[in-house]
Amino acid sequence: MSIEVQPQAVTVGAKPEPVPASRKFRPDRRVSPRVALTALMISMLWGANVVALKISLWTFAPFWNAFWRMGVGAIVIGLWARHRKIKLRPEEAEWPSLLALGAFCFIQISLLNHGVSMTSAAYAVVLVNCHPIFTNLLAHFIMPGDRLTWSRVIGLATAFIGICFVFLSKPDAHLAPEPFWGNLIGIASSFFVAVRSIATKRVVQRLNAVRVIFWTLVLALPGFVGMALAIEPLTLIPLRWEPVAAVLYQGCVVAGFCFIIWTGLLRDYSASTISIFAFPTPIFGVLFSALAFSETLATALLVGASAVVAGILIAARPPTWRVVEQPPEEESIKRAA
Repeated sequence: MSIEVQPQAVTVGAKPEPVPASRKFRPDRRVSPRVALTALMISMLWGANVVALKISLWTFAPFWNAFWRMGVGAIVIGLWARHRKIKLRPEEAEWPSLLALGAFCFIQISLLNHGVSMTSAAYAVVLVNCHPIFTNLLAHFIMPGDRLTWSRVIGLATAFIGICFVFLSKPDAHLAPEPFWGNLIGIASSFFVAVRSIATKRVVQRLNAVRVIFWTLVLALPGFVGMALAIEPLTLIPLRWEPVAAVLYQGCVVAGFCFIIWTGLLRDYSASTISIFAFPTPIFGVLFSALAFSETLATALLVGASAVVAGILIAARPPTWRVVEQPPEEESIKRAA
């Protein structure tokens, strides 16, 4: 999916400095081995996110976990925005769009956390990362000109078959107390990632991406803390350093560091090229889950994960006769939280 957007000025006060010629975006700019390794490292860090979430959920119940994670992420992005002198205060007309994104974030992260608490991290990371399937389907009916092609249909069908393999496979019982419901909720979370992507596509055409993701996280916080105070204990087991480190990883590394680095890569390189490096994320997640929890990797899981990755790769490939570059604002925000 693609849409052309002119980036907005984000510097407050002084007039923005001209971008050096070496840093200006060029669609044909070659990706160096160093840049490729950086992008692949970000994909690896995303893959570990659900593993860290699983660890933190053993101590922090789903809503408390979401509150701490989103709070840390908002602080990191807010500090970075301040350092870059990016205006964060919204105009009055921007609040309805930001409130809607905050609501979508609350629903999606709530589903994600509850799903991961019920199933294994390896299964959850595959199911949650199938969101491009729903994004393509929703865009076909919602976004003008973003129609399904035969290559997309083939890719989505392949990915759907992979989802069926993963959904019907059985994870280790000690890691997945309710795998059926956990997998189902994980798919629902993936659907709302797609909803957020479609909504964000519209919003970032007129707002800066950093301001959008900052307020998306901040406006979701009251819902998380309200639900946590109403129905959850502060901790499920005595507090140790591991779950605290896992929450900090999700907030600082994934919602903060990865967002900043990925945005920088998309500023300087083709989004269609850089985004290729995001497709191994489910594979990294499956491998990290196996290493962290000694999880058995069933054949159906491996086949399903491979089919999901291959299908999404086919569906996401733009037609060679109509390549339109995605704006960095839209593509980067998909991976922010």
